[in-house]
Parts: sequence; structure tokens; C-alpha cells
Amino acid sequence: MTGDNWTINGSAYIVGAYEHPTRLATDRSVGQLHADVARGALADAGLTFDDVDGYFTAGAPGVGPLGMIEHLGLRVRHADSSELGGAAYIAHVNHAAQAIAAGKCTVALITLAGRPRAAGETIVRSDFVGLDYGFDAPYRPVLANSYGMVARRHMYEYGTTSEQLAWIKVAASHHAQHNPNALLRKVVTVEEVLASPMIADPLHRLDCCVITDGGGALVVVSPEIARSLNRPLIRVRGAAETVKHPNGGYNDFTFSGGRWSGATAFAEASLRPADIKYVSIYDSFTITVLVTLEDLGFCQKGEGGQFVADGNLISGVGQLPFNTDGGGLCNNHPFNRGGMTKVIEVVRQLRGEAHPAVQVPNCDLALAHGTGGSLAKGHASATLILERE
Repeated sequence: MTGDNWTINGSAYIVGAYEHPTRLATDRSVGQLHADVARGALADAGLTFDDVDGYFTAGAPGVGPLGMIEHLGLRVRHADSSELGGAAYIAHVNHAAQAIAAGKCTVALITLAGRPRAAGETIVRSDFVGLDYGFDAPYRPVLANSYGMVARRHMYEYGTTSEQLAWIKVAASHHAQHNPNALLRKVVTVEEVLASPMIADPLHRLDCCVITDGGGALVVVSPEIARSLNRPLIRVRGAAETVKHPNGGYNDFTFSGGRWSGATAFAEASLRPADIKYVSIYDSFTITVLVTLEDLGFCQKGEGGQFVADGNLISGVGQLPFNTDGGGLCNNHPFNRGGMTKVIEVVRQLRGEAHPAVQVPNCDLALAHGTGGSLAKGHASATLILERE
């Protein structure tokens, strides 16, 4: 469609998805990991490298996507290396759907790979360097501290508790126990989360995501190609992205850009939060999940603590199953760009291919959301709504 009514709703389908099984890549280069996941996703779709005419990646070695296009031996007519951190790969599905709708490509390959664990990265590494770094540097900011500020502010404004945040980790651990590739498979309790070492008050160690190597890939295609393949039809129903910046220091920590990207994606999909059966929410920290669920409209602002408590995010137990692979809190957080794994688990749920213990019954509508950067500073938000036809 053209003009004000232009939409990607129904313009593209995800037909291939693959998550690398490794969590520590001591014997694989970043290029090899990209090739592994690309091969896996294309095989899942029933396609080959020769079919690919669009390529999308973020943070790949070399200049944008150029090195990986050469390494994979692709011949493309469209390429995109938009870098939005943890929101990048959800945005890439949006961009791929737009490119397909515009006739720029018909088979889009999206790959993620990295080795942060093998390189010794930690969650308390220095924060992202931006134009305002000169103002921040004297205070020696780290990523965990910035999210600690968000959590403390939410507690001050709305009475949110550490116990409520802990329930998010508990839910993730209940799901991870069924994932043989998850880094942390042990089910934990609220008490164990609160007893773990304090990292950035009020966030404990178990409030923080894992650091892993590996990666994942997706194949997004035109409707015509999707219907020619013997694969489940996973339709892109709505998508949006935005950036929320610190506004020169006048920044409200209590909400994220998800307030805007979520509203736009739901409008494009002609859906409401109540229609969604399953969500994959970027979980760099437990507070990230709580704030995002509020901003996407699954509960009112300030009620996130009550919403996530008492197992409400546990599949088969609660109202809104989330991150049934264990998420970044327990399973996988490759290259610190967790949006990819969020989409992959949505695809599994919509296909009915999640582990039987966590598979959501009659899952036909699902949402993935990514956050890139820091909620306390400049960050990107990207929302994707998918449907099983």
C-alpha cells in the first residue's frame, strides 16, 4: 500500500530460524559462528545461500555487512547493518519486511554472532560511549549501575520491591530448566535471588543477564516464496522502532521507548495487548522486563511489580508466559544483542516447536521486544508482532 496507509502487515514471513547451541565459542571465530547460524536458518527454511538477495546484520567484523557478505559468498541487491544494540535484530525483521514490500529483495538473511564470553566481557563493563561521555566519565559509569538507578527510581515512584523483580528471574529459570542449551538451568527461588551478591543496588547478581557466545539467524521472505515452501507461515503483522534519548538530562527513568514503539506496532497490527498469547521481552536485567511490560500496555504504569509477581510470567501457570527459552537471564545473550533470540523463541512458540513443558497452547499471536543501550540513558526500542496463519 502507498501513502498514509502503507504497512508491512502481511508483506513478509519468517520461514527460517536457528539458534547456535554453543554458549562458549573457544574453537569458533565470529565469522564461523555467522556461517553456522546462516546455514542452520537456511536449512530450516528449505533454502540455500544462492537464494539470498538481502542481508542484514549488526556488529559484524569489518565494514558494516561487507565482510560477512564476502565470507558467506552472497550475491545481494540489498544490505542493512543498522546498529541499535539489543533492539537491532528485531528492527532488522522490520527492515527486511519493508525491503521485501518495496521490491528490494525477496529472501532476506539476518545473522548474529559474537564471542563476548570468550573475550572475558562482564555485565559491569564500562557503559556505552556516546557524545555525552565527557560529562559521564568523571563518575565512572557502568551499565549495571545505570539499570540500578532505573530500578531504584521505579521503587521510589511506585513501591516496586526487590521480591517482585526476583519473580522475573524465577520465571526465566523455570523455563530454562527445560532448555538443554541454556547456560543456567537451575530453578531458583525468590529468596535465592535476594541472597545473591548485590551488583548495583538494588539489583542482585541474579537480576542480571548472562554473557554468552554464539548467535542466531532468521530468514524473512516474500509471501509468494513463503507459500512455495513446506514451512509454517509466520506472518509479520506489525513492527516499529524508536529512540528515547536523555533529553539533555531531563530524563524520566520510569518509562522506555517501548511506550512509543509498542503503540505503533499494535496499531499497524490492528491488535491490543490482550490479544497476545506469548511475549519475548529483552531481559538485560529484571527491571528491563518490568518497565517494558508496562510500556507495551500489558499492565498499567506502576503496576508492573504486581503483574510479574507470584509466577504470572511462568508458562502454564501465569497469565502471560514470557521468554520460555530462559531468556537472557538464564539461557543466551549472544554478543549482547538479545533481540535475535527473542524472535527465534517467538517463532518456536508460533510453530508449536517450543519444549512441551513450556509450549503455550493455541499460540497464534506473539510479540518480541528489544532494548538497545541503557534505559537510564539513550536507548532504542523495537517491537515486533508475529502471527501464525
